Amino acid sequence: MEKATFAAGCFWGVEDTFGKVKGVTSTCVGYTGGHWPNPCYLDVCARVTGHAESVQVEYDPTLVSYEQLLEVFWNCHDPTQLNRQGPDRGEQYRSAIFYHNSFQEAAARKSKQTLQNSGKYDKDIVTEIKPASEFYLAEEYHQQYLEKKRRKSEML
Repeated sequence: MEKATFAAGCFWGVEDTFGKVKGVTSTCVGYTGGHWPNPCYLDVCARVTGHAESVQVEYDPTLVSYEQLLEVFWNCHDPTQLNRQGPDRGEQYRSAIFYHNSFQEAAARKSKQTLQNSGKYDKDIVTEIKPASEFYLAEEYHQQYLEKKRRKSEML
């Protein structure tokens, strides 16, 4: 198994999207990319941590490639919006790829450049590409939030 880490706005929807990809064996949401140790949701929302709401994906590279995960990432949000996605605003909602090795870094940079050159967007892509740093798990109620909500509504 390998790990990939992405930030693309509110982590609930991003996690749900990656969780449906064949070859993804697990997902978790958390905070990374900042300077504040052991942040909680309120710390991140206060915009004092520098962290982004992020999704860490564990995947089987024999079933899904990192490049395919990058395609999912680019298609699940607008990478031209700086520090926001839809109604969510703040640095915690920024677009970022946190690479775990040199292969991921090269693939991320190549895919970003290819997308920028494609003409799909009129604006520049603002997605950060940074080395993965400490990943702090978000509170339990955030984990698989949309899936839990679906299951709860099915029970009603």
